Amino acid sequence: MDLGLAGKTALVTGASKGIGRAAARALAAEGMRVALVARDAEALARAVDGIERAGGEAVAIPGDVSRLEDVERVVAETRERLGDASVLVANAGGPAAGEPTAVDEAAWSGAVDLTLMSAVRLGRAVLPAMRAKRWGRIVNITSLSVREPILNLTLSNALRAGVTAWAKTLSQEIAADGVTVNNVAPGYTATERLEELFADADAKRALVERIPAGRFGEPAEIAAAVAFLASAQAGYITGQTLVVDGGFVKGLM
Repeated sequence: MDLGLAGKTALVTGASKGIGRAAARALAAEGMRVALVARDAEALARAVDGIERAGGEAVAIPGDVSRLEDVERVVAETRERLGDASVLVANAGGPAAGEPTAVDEAAWSGAVDLTLMSAVRLGRAVLPAMRAKRWGRIVNITSLSVREPILNLTLSNALRAGVTAWAKTLSQEIAADGVTVNNVAPGYTATERLEELFADADAKRALVERIPAGRFGEPAEIAAAVAFLASAQAGYITGQTLVVDGGFVKGLM
């Protein structure tokens, strides 16, 4: 299926590894020019090299999306180097784990900027050009925790739910402008983040037993969902959250 993305520009954050890198690869494979953003410049350069070796077009823009000034800079640099972003994939590393009573004020403040405000600020920065062109796609990477909170991930549970509510509200405002806003909520996926949270082999085996698919997801599988929501064909889908979790979440909604 031709997703109708060739020749357009995508901005993908958290793109040096894991789901962000896979999303950048998937969009580049569809013929998009892709700006990859992350804090680790060396890892970012490797990710860009991988896309270029596969015949894609990509640039590395180091930046920290928890900082307002960096968000504004990377959006401006994307415009200068590749053109205005028609697709935004707002992805940021997960905040620190912790039980509700153990999370202090500093952790809350940092997580708000990283997880919630990065999506808000990125969306705000790319929207004027999207609305002017009457075409745009914003895809936020959240988590299955927006449907089923995960023990010990207090910050992620609260703030990714906030992203989901913000995206739903924004989608109502801009739908008539040809711009969609959706979320992809990954389940347990084979990334560095999973290794951080479940370093113990027995814990990983126990977790897999709870997943109906019987395995962890692959970053490329999450990226495929991102690419579809970014596509021309998904133009009538907005304000939605697509959970990609191998059947883990049991709820109907």
